Amino acid sequence: MTFDYVIAGGGSAGATLASRLSEDPSVSVCLLEAGGDGRELLIRVPVGIAAMLPGRPRINNWAFQTEPQPGLNGRRGYQPRGRTLGGSSAINAMLYVRGHPTDYDDWAQGGCAGWSWNDVLPYFRKAEGNQRGGDPLHGADGPLQVRDQANPRPLAHAFIEACAQHQIRRNDDFNGPEQEGAGLYQVTQFHDSRRRGERCSAAAAYLHPAMQRKNLTVVTGAHATRISFDGRRATGVHYRRGRTEHLAEARREVIVSAGAFGSPQLLMLSGIGEPEELRAHGIDVRHALPGVGRNLQDHLDFILSWKTKHTDCFGIGPRGAWNLVRHALQWRRDGTGMLSSPIAEAGAFVRSSPQAERPDLQMHFCIGIVDDHTRKIHLGFGYSCHVCVLRPHSRGTVGLSSADPQAAPRIDPAFLSDERDADLLLRGARLMRDILAAPAFAAYRHKEIYTAGIETDAELMQHIRARADTIYHPVGTCRMGSDEGAVVDPELRVRGFEGLRVVDASIMPTLIGGNTNAPTIMIAEKAADLIRAAT
Repeated sequence: MTFDYVIAGGGSAGATLASRLSEDPSVSVCLLEAGGDGRELLIRVPVGIAAMLPGRPRINNWAFQTEPQPGLNGRRGYQPRGRTLGGSSAINAMLYVRGHPTDYDDWAQGGCAGWSWNDVLPYFRKAEGNQRGGDPLHGADGPLQVRDQANPRPLAHAFIEACAQHQIRRNDDFNGPEQEGAGLYQVTQFHDSRRRGERCSAAAAYLHPAMQRKNLTVVTGAHATRISFDGRRATGVHYRRGRTEHLAEARREVIVSAGAFGSPQLLMLSGIGEPEELRAHGIDVRHALPGVGRNLQDHLDFILSWKTKHTDCFGIGPRGAWNLVRHALQWRRDGTGMLSSPIAEAGAFVRSSPQAERPDLQMHFCIGIVDDHTRKIHLGFGYSCHVCVLRPHSRGTVGLSSADPQAAPRIDPAFLSDERDADLLLRGARLMRDILAAPAFAAYRHKEIYTAGIETDAELMQHIRARADTIYHPVGTCRMGSDEGAVVDPELRVRGFEGLRVVDASIMPTLIGGNTNAPTIMIAEKAADLIRAAT
């Protein structure tokens, strides 16, 4: 079949873009998604993340692995990515964070005209339907419902108090005038009466309401295999559904929205990338674009966990199971209780030193023991705190492991390959440990897991290299810019082609200082206007 626009990838960006482009009844849009429809109960219930995140079994999750990481004692890291309509917004912790305004000013100053904070703020506001209402920084009427948590647990408040005891001020809006401080995260969760308490993924916000449109075709279970071309013009996307090969043809544009791993992979499978990489897998070089797959950046995360005798949190065992049953009934009744929790209820943006111009560390405080992406289980109740370096210097790559489109990409984040990241993460871990030792946690502390008795920086660094891993924010592998090394220009057009764009987190030139889902949706909102303006 032939459409005006064909979008490969129905994640946060693809779902948003398909909805916005199909608002014009005079154009036809086809969205291809390898996963399912994103409507099942595990997605709608916020704590369903605990079942989907581990990837055992793979539920709505690509569950990728990295190459062995020298900076992490040669370990292979784990990279969960959403495989369903809504993408990773269907399996994430729902935290609504935009990053620091200067992150976007850095983009503009680095050659991405039109992407400064003042340029992107209207798109954040356009997307946002904040429970608190609208103001110069927030939107009230956007599709993406954003709310205050319904029932944050006492442990989350203890974290905020502990931060105050370390001179970290309270901040009730990380997306407000100042990012720095400690507080409760707002979440992408329905706050209207009909679906109150359910996850508001990008699919639930944008795509599901639009799927009755006659000009929008959504094909699930469709794995994109390569882009078709007529000379330098992209003309469609080949995809596999079951054992059958199909082609969705595009009259106007092909838009690649397969994420920081999938987008460079699809470009390379189509003959666009580093020539040596392509030839090594027997792929003919259509266009040499060495930047494809380079510039991978991610937030490396280190966790400290404690056991507690406090039971108003998540736990494993008979009491924990009874709590889940009780709270499941509460969630079904009114959308509240612990099943509505993002688990990472509280957090902080802090500066590692007074000389830092903006927060360079982020913390996520969880009301449960989170160990190895919830793949290691600890009996009893507990809590965890995460810290990550917001703007890492390390740069990795995404390549091909095979010419088979259904093979996983080769992912090498090169974690801690730049020693500046190791030094800053160590300072962050020290600060996090001090916060967890504050008087505010006196009533909750029982037993420190893994790091009890650790005193020296060398010992703590050993634990970082043994256990740190991603907190799920990969970006940058189809970098936007105006230089020869960029993959896309500031209008997100792939250099050297017509009718071909990339729209997702892979276009970020540098990693923003915060969670990446809201910025990815913003990118799609802005891209919709760029695409419409080009017709």
